[in-house]
Amino acid sequence: MPNLKQTLGFGTSRALFAAALLFCLGSTAAQTPPQAALCSACHGPQGNSQIPTIPSLAGQPKVFLENQLVLIREGMREIPAMKGIMDPIKDADISALAKYFAAQTPTAPPAPSDAKSFAQGQELARAALCGTCHLPNYSGQNQIPRLAAQQETYLRDTMLQYRDNPAPGRDTAMSAALYGLSNAQLKDLAQFFAHFK
Repeated sequence: MPNLKQTLGFGTSRALFAAALLFCLGSTAAQTPPQAALCSACHGPQGNSQIPTIPSLAGQPKVFLENQLVLIREGMREIPAMKGIMDPIKDADISALAKYFAAQTPTAPPAPSDAKSFAQGQELARAALCGTCHLPNYSGQNQIPRLAAQQETYLRDTMLQYRDNPAPGRDTAMSAALYGLSNAQLKDLAQFFAHFK
């Protein structure tokens, strides 16, 4: 039978471990903005979208996320599904959301579903120097979004919008970069970026 000293030592260690674990869990929860659960309803767990037409937020650059959320809130970027959702969100909350989603790890992309389309997209991305702004690993930077591991359908649809329908809140440099590319080429680019590792 263990003596009192051993029992207290074991019990104290377990109590300290449990307290430390609760503190860490509490700290993590405290760093998750309350609005993140609302975002995750559409954008997926930790911002990893499960819906082909909805973008993943995980791993997007913080400044990019902040800019887009402000544009949406101020009505400068029209997204019908988000109309009104951002209205009550204050600047500090936008910063907290952007910081949270920027810190999340994007889901590893699956293998390309079309090897030929992937290779053609890779060549197009190289020729168009996409890695200059979006970085060679397509993780994005500052106000430039992450393309790697993004939803393929979302990427294709967004590139079509940039090419065909320049509008407030959209980067005019992207409209120029995509000008003249065919629908098939945009599909190849989307295939490449979505499955890039």
